[in-house]
Amino acid sequence: MALVQDIRISEHGLSGVMTKISEALARRKVYRQTLSELRSLNGRELDDLGLHASMITRVAYEAAYGK
Repeated sequence: MALVQDIRISEHGLSGVMTKISEALARRKVYRQTLSELRSLNGRELDDLGLHASMITRVAYEAAYGK
């Protein structure tokens, strides 16, 4: 009986790990996409958004991971 319980816990744990990995990959995708889009803007477009080129990485990080 203990072996069955351990397997069930292990399966649930694996599911949790897979969920965490999936979430991490999705956040990374948002980060990379936001970074790419912001880097493609010129200085005037960044000014229109109230951003400076030095802020791009931080803004992309906040978009993906929050503050």
